[in-house]
Amino acid sequence: MKEIIIHTDGACRGNPGPGGYGAIMQYKQHKKEISGSFRHTTNNRMEMLAVVESLKSLKEFCSVKLYTDSKYICEAINKNWLANWKNKDWKSASKAPVKNSDLWKEIDTLLLKHKISFFWVKGHADNEMNNRADELAVDASKKPEDFQIDEFYEDECGLNFG
Repeated sequence: MKEIIIHTDGACRGNPGPGGYGAIMQYKQHKKEISGSFRHTTNNRMEMLAVVESLKSLKEFCSVKLYTDSKYICEAINKNWLANWKNKDWKSASKAPVKNSDLWKEIDTLLLKHKISFFWVKGHADNEMNNRADELAVDASKKPEDFQIDEFYEDECGLNFG
């Protein structure tokens, strides 16, 4: 089984506002960087999309060590919040709809396709790979010509930019 190391990060200018995600995937000496951007989104959604898009790009079952500076993501996985939300029909402990449920459902599906361990790293510190993922995310957030539409988020917020 291939062992993959992934570092992810998200960025948002304004939060909500234009955002980007970045990820670096490593397999032995090979390295691949991915990024993407959205015209109106949130930082949490970009953090999550970095995870989703990097895992979706894997072509076969892998053992993955995924590093993120998002406590939201790490705690949702490592403290079983995700499993609890799913068991409660995507409702939080307060019975409110889970925020970003579209992305959590996608992550939940991807968790079945790989053996994944999530690790938290301090952002904007001395972790070279996290800093590079951040750079990819920030750079992507500044490229309006590449912006995609985060339809779930824009619909949820009642935004209609046309």
